[in-house]
Amino acid sequence: MLVLGLETSCDETAAALVEDGRRVLSDVVSTQVDIHRRWGGVVPELASRNHIVQVMPVLHEALTRAGKTLDDVDLISVTSGPGLIGALLVGVQVAKSLSLATGKPFVGANHLEGHLLAIRLLEDAPEPPFLGLVVSGGHTSFYEVQDYGRYRLVGSTRDDAAGEAYDKTARILGLPYPGGLPIDQLAQTGNPEAIRFPRALPQPDTLDVSFSGLKTSVLNHVRKHGVPQGQALADLCASFQEAVADALSKKFIAAARRLGLQRLVVCGGVAANSRLRSLCLERAQERGLQLYLPPVRLCTDNGAMIAVAGYEAWRRGLRGDVRLAADPAWRM
Repeated sequence: MLVLGLETSCDETAAALVEDGRRVLSDVVSTQVDIHRRWGGVVPELASRNHIVQVMPVLHEALTRAGKTLDDVDLISVTSGPGLIGALLVGVQVAKSLSLATGKPFVGANHLEGHLLAIRLLEDAPEPPFLGLVVSGGHTSFYEVQDYGRYRLVGSTRDDAAGEAYDKTARILGLPYPGGLPIDQLAQTGNPEAIRFPRALPQPDTLDVSFSGLKTSVLNHVRKHGVPQGQALADLCASFQEAVADALSKKFIAAARRLGLQRLVVCGGVAANSRLRSLCLERAQERGLQLYLPPVRLCTDNGAMIAVAGYEAWRRGLRGDVRLAADPAWRM
C-alpha cells in the first residue's frame, strides 16, 4: 500500500510517500522557522497562511521525488490533531479535496501517534509492547504502547513541555528561536555542573514532570547575575540542558521498570537533543533495557510519520469521510 502523508499541525508543511508503513520513497518538509523567529515563537495565523501557500508545492515535490503520481497513491493520511486549529484545517481540507478529486480513500492521523510510530521506519524497529517518551515543543508524555492503536498515558508534564522550556530559556538568554539547537550547541563546550538547577518532580512516587520551575530558576539567575557571555553562557546552557535530560531520563527508566517493559522509544523534536539521547542510552544500558532512537530527521515533524500512523489506523479499520474534523486537543 502506497500512503501519502500530509502534516500541517504547527509550523512545518510536510508531505511524504511511504510503502506499507515501512519504506520511505520521499519526505519533503518546508519549515517556517524564519517566519516565526522574529516573534520568539509560533504565531498561529501566520502559520496557517503559510501552510496554504506551501502545501501544494510540497505535495508536488514529494510525488516528483518518489517518481509517482496521485494515481499511484492507495491512501491519503493527514494529521487531524492535536495541533493549531487553523494549521490543521489546511491539511484536513486538502486531504478531503484530494480524496474527492481522485476517489482515493483518506484517514485522519494523530500527530502524537505519528511521533511514536516514526520508529517503524527503522529496519530494526521494536514491536509492542514498549514505552514511548514523546517530547516536543508542546508535548512531554510517557506512553505505554500496548499495541498499535492501544496507548496508555502513564506520565506527562504538569506545565511547560520540555520544548517550551528550551524556547523560553533561549529567549531569556537572547538566543534565536527555536531554542533547542542553539542551547544544545553551546552546551557542548559548557560545564553541566556549573549551576545546580532544580530537577522536575524528583519524587519517586510520580511519573509526571514539570519544567516551569526550571525556567523560572534560569530567569532568576539571569536577573541576579545578568545575561552571561562566552564560557559562562556555555556553562549555563549545559547546566540547564543537564537538568532537563536528567529529569526526563530518570522518569523514563523509572516508568519502564515500574511497568516491566524492556523496550523504550524516545521521539519528538526534543529527541534530537544530544544530551537527552546520550543520557537515556546510558541509563537504559545500565538497566539492561533496549533503547530505540529515530534519526534526527524523523524526530521533528514530517509527513513520513503521518503516513505510518495512517497506515496503521487503516489496518485497524479506521476510515475518513467528509465529516472528519480538525481536533486541536485530540488525545490518544
